[in-house]
Amino acid sequence: MRTVLFYSDVESFNFFADQLEKEFQRRGHEIFIWDLRNPPAENPHSTKHFQRFASRKVDLVICFDGIGSREDNFIQMWNIQQAVVANILMDPPFRFHPDLLRHPDRYLLFCCDREHVEYVKKYFSASVPFALFMPHAGVLPEESGSMIPFAERKYDILFTATYYRPAAHLKEAEQLCAGSASMSTLLQMIYDKLTQNSDLTMEQAVLHILKQKRISLKTEGLLSLLRCTPPIDWAIRMYHRERVVTALAKTGFELYLLGRGWENHPCAGCPNVHHIADRIPYHDTLSYMADARINLNVMPWFKAGTHDRIFNTLLQHSVPLTDPSLWLTQNFTDGEDIAFYDLDHLEQLPAIAARLLTDTERSEAIIQKGYEKTSSNLTWSHCTDWILEAVNAVYALD
Repeated sequence: MRTVLFYSDVESFNFFADQLEKEFQRRGHEIFIWDLRNPPAENPHSTKHFQRFASRKVDLVICFDGIGSREDNFIQMWNIQQAVVANILMDPPFRFHPDLLRHPDRYLLFCCDREHVEYVKKYFSASVPFALFMPHAGVLPEESGSMIPFAERKYDILFTATYYRPAAHLKEAEQLCAGSASMSTLLQMIYDKLTQNSDLTMEQAVLHILKQKRISLKTEGLLSLLRCTPPIDWAIRMYHRERVVTALAKTGFELYLLGRGWENHPCAGCPNVHHIADRIPYHDTLSYMADARINLNVMPWFKAGTHDRIFNTLLQHSVPLTDPSLWLTQNFTDGEDIAFYDLDHLEQLPAIAARLLTDTERSEAIIQKGYEKTSSNLTWSHCTDWILEAVNAVYALD
């Protein structure tokens, strides 16, 4: 297949494009990565070079979060080419309602959470006929690299993520309401509901609050409300990241934070909390992961989904300590190939972390089993196979 991928301002997506390029080339496919940041014509990823590539038919377009497929010019271009466009959502579908309604004709949507798939099927089945679940993928370590012995690693607990005060996102939600006090109150209630019940999806919380307030909305109105919830989604993520880091920091663990915004965390001044750096390239985070005994994870409200932080942790021979999702509990076993904690019982988290740090033999067994499972099932090679299988199924319908 002649396939197009993209570079954009989202650095992690560019890394993902590189991983797919390697795997597609290994299978004999022609690949072009088009840099949408508009580099000079002589750049191998420039628009000039893309136009040369696209002078022959493009069979497949792969994008992340709709980048490269949502604008009118892209829709027209891929329709003329009659290309299959595979859009891989790394974020919840309620952030992309316009893209789900208007996109290239031959459109295939991948979601990293089974609940997200059901959401698309429930509200957008008429415009998105192909919505499939696809878990995240992890990066296999380079064969030339050597594993750092567990006891010799630099970091006890590492958390690679961003943090901003939840209040900042709640303020954004308030501004989104454009002066509507009733809408602002509704969004605040949705947020409060999510803080009270960590098992609810965003859609479930919205429906619960509407029922509580005895508000009846038609589907169009409900979707308009859900379209306003991304700031609430960010706020609830930050709320739990704050809680989890606080639970470990307050009990004296040496905690290392890699990412933007951690200077704003309530425990930023604690002597055992270390902010390594604001932002580094995605690839470079892997070496930090490999030098940590435990890599902390807080699921980004994917209640039946996955996250690449978990799989990269195991592939870098470290213990992932994470809250669960339905998919994770169905595919991994606590204490055997992963370590779980409960957002509703963070008082138990310090004891879980302490045992992982002190019981080296147990932790190394978790890493080994988790590595074997992940390397056999959840790498970019597997992701490439899933994409090609789905795309071939679409072409088979012609």
